[in-house]
Amino acid sequence: MVMLGISFAVLATAGLSTLIVSVALCFTQRWHGRFSLDDTHGVQKFHTAPTPRIGGLALLAAWAVAPAPLAQLLGPMLLASSTAFGAGFIENLTKHVSVRDRLLATLASGLIAFLLTGVTLTHVAVWGLDTLLTWAPAAVLFTAFAVAGVANAINIIDGFHGLAGGVLLIALGAMGWIAAAVGDSTVLYLCLTLGALMTAFLLVNFPYGKLFLGDGGAYMMGFLLGWTAVLLAVRNPGVSVWAPLLCCGYPVLETLFSMARRRARARLTGQPDHLHLHSLIHLRLSRRKLRHWSPNLRNAAVSPLVWSYALLPATLAMLFYDDTPALMAGFLFSALVYACCYTRLTHFR
Repeated sequence: MVMLGISFAVLATAGLSTLIVSVALCFTQRWHGRFSLDDTHGVQKFHTAPTPRIGGLALLAAWAVAPAPLAQLLGPMLLASSTAFGAGFIENLTKHVSVRDRLLATLASGLIAFLLTGVTLTHVAVWGLDTLLTWAPAAVLFTAFAVAGVANAINIIDGFHGLAGGVLLIALGAMGWIAAAVGDSTVLYLCLTLGALMTAFLLVNFPYGKLFLGDGGAYMMGFLLGWTAVLLAVRNPGVSVWAPLLCCGYPVLETLFSMARRRARARLTGQPDHLHLHSLIHLRLSRRKLRHWSPNLRNAAVSPLVWSYALLPATLAMLFYDDTPALMAGFLFSALVYACCYTRLTHFR
């Protein structure tokens, strides 16, 4: 099958490029490790050995060797993501880029994407907000904020082997399915391309965690996911804007609940802690129930459990992609399931 002049062989080449660079980064850590290794200290650290967290470079490698059709498809998006990736990558190397500066960098990526494409969200099916979005500056800022939110959400969940990569694949798969259903081959191929990159990266990241996305990779892939969600809604009037939101449902809900929890506990919203859903699954379930497993495998065991939850809102998005009331109800239902799981884990005995 060929779409937009791009064949399956091109997808395979992109994935293979990512895999080769990922393996190379693992084998050459003796030379770059003093800058790139993520240590094991901190409330959000669950790995047992220092590990390179510059996996974003491997994802960029696919674009460097991409043929013209693929480069044209991904080029503007990667250019827009450069500020988000750059801030995260510098944080990976120096550990001295503040949460505020990284948030501003992801917002800047959203603004650059608008300048390159002219695409904005002009309605979200929320009374009052839709009226505000008829004002162009408000639409631009809202779109940039929404995409930055997804980018930061992916960075928040990037804590266990395969977790962020698997969630990205679920979200991209759901959006790709919707794009295919409405005949949008451009967004479909974009989802397939990004999915090929993440699949290749996961071969190194899951289950043994030999390479991490790091802040740079997480912000970049989160931005690309968020902008793909915007494109799906804007390019296809028959697709409710709530559908791509539900495709990204788990990381979005994790971020919203984390913000509410930290505010309730009088903590800074950007301050890290170990009370995320995935952290509690590790502390309450994986570490206790799988004591005979190695620490690496106990770490990796968290991801399939979280993936199973991430499938819930993504599946609802695929089933009701053109039905806004049903999607709104699905978002509330997914939030309720999250809250029930979280409450059960916090009251674990």
